[in-house]
Amino acid sequence: MPDETNHPETTLQGIPASPGIAMAPVYVVARGFSAPDVYPIHDEHVEAERERFRAAVELTKNQLRELQDRLDHLSHTRESGIFEAHVMLLEDKAVYDRVLRAIGERKQNAEFVFYAVMQTFLEAMRRIPDEYLRERTADIEDVSERLLRNFRTGGAPRKPHPDEEQHILVAYDLSPSDTVSLDRNHILGFATEQGSANSHTAILARAFGVPAIVGVEDAVMDITALTPAILDGYSGKIILHPTDQTRARYDKILEEKKKIRSELESHRAEATTTIDGREITLSANIELEHELPLARHSGAKGIGLYRTEYLLLNGGEIPGECEQAEVYSRIVRAMKPNLVIMRTLDAGGDKLPAEPLTEPEPNPFLGWRGIRVSLARPAMFREQLRAILRASAHGKVAIMFPLVSGLSEVWRARDAVRTCMDELEKEGVPFDRTIPIGAMIEVPSAALCADLLAPEVDFFSIGTNDLIQYTVAADRVNPHVASLYRPTHPAVIRLIRRTIDAACDNGIPTAVCGEMAGDITLTPLLIGLGVEELSVGPQLVPRVGQAIRSLSHAECAAMADEALKCSRSSRICELSLDIARARYGHLLD
Repeated sequence: MPDETNHPETTLQGIPASPGIAMAPVYVVARGFSAPDVYPIHDEHVEAERERFRAAVELTKNQLRELQDRLDHLSHTRESGIFEAHVMLLEDKAVYDRVLRAIGERKQNAEFVFYAVMQTFLEAMRRIPDEYLRERTADIEDVSERLLRNFRTGGAPRKPHPDEEQHILVAYDLSPSDTVSLDRNHILGFATEQGSANSHTAILARAFGVPAIVGVEDAVMDITALTPAILDGYSGKIILHPTDQTRARYDKILEEKKKIRSELESHRAEATTTIDGREITLSANIELEHELPLARHSGAKGIGLYRTEYLLLNGGEIPGECEQAEVYSRIVRAMKPNLVIMRTLDAGGDKLPAEPLTEPEPNPFLGWRGIRVSLARPAMFREQLRAILRASAHGKVAIMFPLVSGLSEVWRARDAVRTCMDELEKEGVPFDRTIPIGAMIEVPSAALCADLLAPEVDFFSIGTNDLIQYTVAADRVNPHVASLYRPTHPAVIRLIRRTIDAACDNGIPTAVCGEMAGDITLTPLLIGLGVEELSVGPQLVPRVGQAIRSLSHAECAAMADEALKCSRSSRICELSLDIARARYGHLLD
């Protein structure tokens, strides 16, 4: 990282979303049109870059006037006035002069400087309360994109595109799909203006082990591309132009974390059994097939949650039965002899949308999502179930239904499985007739009637992320109510205990696959409540495994009984944290 003594060290504060440290130049991506390549230029190239900008402006103005004349000739109406407005924008001296000045100040190529200036302008407009002015951003984006296409080559020699070298990504926001698609060989971490520590994007970042912070105010406008930076996912800071002393301090932190990782690696193959003999199954959550090597290496005993929506919805058309069956079968074969639990499509909320809706849902979290989508699209559901059943011929597989709210959904979903089994049997296609079927407990209604659901399924898996937000009525991605989203809320832990008790009474196991499972400050609480399996991101498996091996089940059970009598979530958190500190304090971030 270059030592830039011309710039003072600056720290921007956000919200920690995924632990870790990244040290690299920044690459900024704003909303709207795509960013061009960015590269530094020398003083002798400044005037040439300014000339490239002037030439692109003139070419764009000529194109717009030609379009205006053509439309006038064809329609004899005043619609061509939009192009006249676009030309006026290009002739706006405030914008024009600012770009010319910024090329010299930033010492970056002309097209990226123009992009950065326009994005700053656009971001300011997007934040204006006046709806008419906000709508004009589309016109500005249109003319800006046109101008960017008109930049001629012949500027200073370019450096590699950020996709070709390691960097920290700064963006207004990232969707779950964007996060899954990140090239983790080159993107060492990311910071966003929007989002919360409990959003699905943050959850995926933690699962992938990508350092991340969210809620960095005005990050896109205030951070210049290629600025050297340190992203601290532990404290939620991004440090721009770090001094040599700051870099040395973070180098030391990285070295300490590396030692801890090395220690964890040496124990990863050991059984996850508490010191008093309670065996806890530790499995991995995955989204994509290429995570399998990491899951196997981590020491995970199977896949406790395979999120199929990223296969089904992350491209164009939904893959057909055969394509799905091929992918599922590869995953099952790769994890043999361990179990792979495949969750059927779980779309909606802050996850990937199942399909475009004619009208936006007023409240997506209370709308069309989870098992409801599959039951409403029987042909799509049938293809997925048949594909999973076909994969069960190649190893141990289980099917899990998301966002179950009551018995009727379980009955309908099980009927669909039986129908698919009958079809495959008639066709002579091999599959496991005894394939386990489970329900995710993610809404209070499911937890409250867990005693009714348990006889109908083979296992429960508690999705704590949704269970918490539905129990406390706080959208986990809304910063205004983020403080209400508390995993140790007395109502939440009582629902978890109720679910586990119902499962035990019916002889079926209970797992936790939500964020609580990977939080080692809460591992004592979950083990004490009676959870038999924890499923976490592959990156977290070694750490959670070591936490389990350090605990006494009897001690945790006594603490959980006390926690169930507590009226304050902070006290429950303290009880669990006290044991965590005493047993494995060096593992806590």
